[in-house]
Amino acid sequence: MAIAYRKQVDADTEFALWRMEEEVDTLYRQLQLNEQEKAYVEQLGNGKRHLHWLGTRVLLRTMLDTNEYIDCKIDSHGKPYLANLPYHISLSHSYDYAAVMISKSRPVGIDIEQIKQKVERIAPKFLTPAERATISPENKIEHLYVCWCAKEAVYKCYGQKEISFLDNIALLPFNFATEGSLAVNLHKGDVNLDYKVEYLQYEDYMLGYVKG
Repeated sequence: MAIAYRKQVDADTEFALWRMEEEVDTLYRQLQLNEQEKAYVEQLGNGKRHLHWLGTRVLLRTMLDTNEYIDCKIDSHGKPYLANLPYHISLSHSYDYAAVMISKSRPVGIDIEQIKQKVERIAPKFLTPAERATISPENKIEHLYVCWCAKEAVYKCYGQKEISFLDNIALLPFNFATEGSLAVNLHKGDVNLDYKVEYLQYEDYMLGYVKG
């Protein structure tokens, strides 16, 4: 397994994709895990969840380029963080790929999704009628995946539960391309935050990423 794609977003921030081609045991041997983590991995079984958990951690270790134990924890909102290293992180995975984004200075969010027709069926659950009206008929499925990845990346970057993709995360209209950016607003109660989400299509996957 090796890094398939890597991008330096700014001086402090980068992300990478890793195609997971190894067996579980090969990934496992590349990690330093404490007893609690080993127990968690064992309970995942041998399916995709097991492979994805290991793949994101191996990619994280590769990007950080450290021999130290990486204490990657999950907070009460489900957001991963590093207890012993000064980086903000975000993790994602879909089918054969793991994605990791790291920053020394700002919260980040990343999401990767394999492009499939099913997104059209669930679009009303995460896009308002006004947002759906802006979708390009020529690239409908890909355009919808940009919308999903953008909202998911912002959700991860903000890092708080009880945020509705439909009601609290709004997308400004944008023209679809295989790589680009869009403006996103997160609003709930007194919170009103603007984000610029970058996205790109990589093979048959869509990727969205954002800095806080």
